[in-house]
Amino acid sequence: MRRIDVIAIGLGVFATGGMIYLLFKSFGIDPSHAGIWSQVLLICGVIIWVLTYLFRVFTHKMTYHQQLKDYEEAVIQKRLEEMTPEEIEKLSNQDED
Repeated sequence: MRRIDVIAIGLGVFATGGMIYLLFKSFGIDPSHAGIWSQVLLICGVIIWVLTYLFRVFTHKMTYHQQLKDYEEAVIQKRLEEMTPEEIEKLSNQDED
């Protein structure tokens, strides 16, 4: 993720908090309670986002893991393409033993 993306996400979260606050105020909620509830919603959103991140980390569904897996498969495929049929047969016979 680039720095500009992080800045944009931060500004988006900040703007969302302000909009939620204004929405609560427009429904007639006291400004102090509107501020508290908008913070509660934003904190819950951040906690949910962190939990989804941790889920992706522990299930290895991160972009890095996928790129590494794709690279390893591409290297193996390239090596198999460069092997002669005799070498492939010898390799497959070694796997059976």
